[in-house]
Amino acid sequence: MRSTRHPPAHWRAGWGGWHGPWPEEWADRPLGPRMSERGKLLFPVLVSLLLQVPPSLFWVAVMGRSPATVGTLALAIAGPLVLLAARRFPGPTVLAMSILASLDFYFMPNVPSAPYVALAFAIVGALLHGARVWAWASVGAAWAVTLTFGLIYGQDWHPVRVALTTLSILLIFGIGEAVRGRREMMADFRKTVAQRRQSEVQAERVRIARELHDVLAHSLSQINVQAGVGLHLMERQPEKAAEALASIKETSKTALDEVRSVLGVLRSGTHDPDAPLLPEPDLSRLPGLAASVTAQGVEVTLDSTVREAPQAIALALYRIAQESLTNVVRHARASRATVSLRLEGGFYVLTIDDDGVGLDGRGSGDGRGMLGMRERAELLGGGLESGRSTLGGTRITARIPAKESE
Repeated sequence: MRSTRHPPAHWRAGWGGWHGPWPEEWADRPLGPRMSERGKLLFPVLVSLLLQVPPSLFWVAVMGRSPATVGTLALAIAGPLVLLAARRFPGPTVLAMSILASLDFYFMPNVPSAPYVALAFAIVGALLHGARVWAWASVGAAWAVTLTFGLIYGQDWHPVRVALTTLSILLIFGIGEAVRGRREMMADFRKTVAQRRQSEVQAERVRIARELHDVLAHSLSQINVQAGVGLHLMERQPEKAAEALASIKETSKTALDEVRSVLGVLRSGTHDPDAPLLPEPDLSRLPGLAASVTAQGVEVTLDSTVREAPQAIALALYRIAQESLTNVVRHARASRATVSLRLEGGFYVLTIDDDGVGLDGRGSGDGRGMLGMRERAELLGGGLESGRSTLGGTRITARIPAKESE
C-alpha cells in the first residue's frame, strides 16, 4: 500500500519523484475531467447498479426465488442507493456499506457472484472526503466480525474466496490512499505556486514603491529648494527667480517622466505605450546628480574611478547616492558633501560624506529612505552602514560585491 506522507523536501522543491516534474501552469488545471456535482454523485450509483444487480437477477432466474437469492438482490440494490448519501455523510455511508457487504458475504457463499462494488466506491469516497478513520475502522471491524461469526457458525467458505476478498479490500484502500495522497500533493503544489506568485507580486510592489520613493523624494526636494529660492529672489533678482523656475520646470518634467515609466508596467501587465521610454539611471548620471544637488546650495564633490557596472548594480549605486544626497539636503543642514565610488577587493564601495549635523542631530531622519538603501544593497549580496563622517556629519557606506555581475 502506498504511503500518503508528503514527499521529501528535495522532491517538493522541484515537484519531481515518480510522477515527474509538475510545471507551474498545472496549478491552474483541474485534477481530472470536469463533471457536474450531480454527475459525481450518480456515477458510482449507476456503475454499482450495473455491476451488482444483473448477476443477482440471473441467480434469481436460475435458482428461483429463495431467501438467499432475494436477499442478494435486495442488498445489490440497497448498496448503490446508500451511496446517494456519500457526499454529505461519507463516514456513516462507509459504515452502512460495510454492514451490507458483510451480509452479502453470507448469502450464497458457494455461488460465484459479483463483487460488492458499492463498498469500493464508499471506501474511496470516505478517504477523499476526510473520513479516513471511519473507512479503516468500519471496514476492518466489519470484516473481522464477518470472519469471526463465519468461524463460529461453521460457514463453508472457500479459502481462496476469503483471501481474494481480503486482498481486494486492501487494494481498494491502496487506490484510495494513492488518490488522496496525490490530491494532497497537488493541493500543496497549488498553495506553493499561489504563495510564490503572491511573493513575486509583493516584491514587485516593493520595488516599484522604492523606485517611486527615490524619484519623488529627490525631485520634490529639489523643487522645494528652488521654489524657496525663487520666492526669495522674485523682487530683488528676477533673473535668478526665473532660473529657479526653469530648474523647477525641468526637474518636475524629469520626475514625471520617470514616474510614468515606472507606473507604465502596472497597466494590464504591459508597458504603457504612452509612457516615456527612459533608460534606467546608471553611473553616467552621477555627475548630473551631483550638479543638481549643488544647485540647491550643497556643494557636492564627485570622486569616482568606476565608469561602468552591471545594470542592477549601477541602478542600486545611483539610487543609494541619490537617496543619500536627498537626505543631506532635507535633514543634514550641510554645506558640503562628497561622493566617492571605488572598486576595492571585489566590492563596489560607495561612500557619501557630509559636514552637517549628523544622524543624532537629524532625529529620526528619513528612516524609510535608509531602509530602502539598505534593502537595495542587501538584495545584491552587499550591505550598507552609517556612521560619523570625517567631515563632521554623516557617512553612508554601501558595499556591493562585484561577483554579482558574473
